[in-house]
Amino acid sequence: MLDHPIFAASIALIRRELAARAQADGALADRLQALSPLERDVLERCIHSSGDLALAADLVFAPAAQQVAPEPPLDACSRGLAALLAGAPILCDTAMATAAVAPMARRTLGNRVLCLLDWAPASGAAGSTRSAAAVEPAWRELTAQGPAPVVLIGSAPTALERLLDLVAAGALQPAPPPPALVIGMPVGFIGVAESKRRLAASGLAQIRLDGPRGGGGLVAAACNALLRAAALQTCAS
Repeated sequence: MLDHPIFAASIALIRRELAARAQADGALADRLQALSPLERDVLERCIHSSGDLALAADLVFAPAAQQVAPEPPLDACSRGLAALLAGAPILCDTAMATAAVAPMARRTLGNRVLCLLDWAPASGAAGSTRSAAAVEPAWRELTAQGPAPVVLIGSAPTALERLLDLVAAGALQPAPPPPALVIGMPVGFIGVAESKRRLAASGLAQIRLDGPRGGGGLVAAACNALLRAAALQTCAS
């Protein structure tokens, strides 16, 4: 689990740059100060993956609105880490994100990493996409087999919207359980802002990147940070 020296040097540089920016920007300083060590790890890995220090202003960590008592409340990253430790599968919206997460999963906890498109029809419905059509069959199959997945959406706002539709329709039986964590960072301009606003209002545990930025590399970076932290926790215990 030792980091490559180049990666370690990059993280050190990112930390220095963020500290310098925080000195000149009180809002950024407050935002960084509020992050837990695990949230900070996720932010740093996302910045390293994208080369974009400005992500620090738009990366949002939100806990689930409803949590089961008497268990202590968990922030979004801790909830995702706990789910991964419990063997939750990782469901990605694209082959790119799947390929970026699978090696880390193999090296760490061995969680299954699956692509939503494996359930997709040959073509999507008019006005929608194949990935959106795949959400319900994938979700019902996976949740029937074990714990709810950690969901990575980096490219398909339509898939995120469909997932939120399923969660909102919880009165339907059998109701699928909510995701353990949603890493919601669809990229682009059409439907992206709307899907992120819905995610923000959903009450789901989430790591969200506001604005038009996102992509498979960023959702994979966030998930890989959680996998690494979970593996280190396992080694320590």
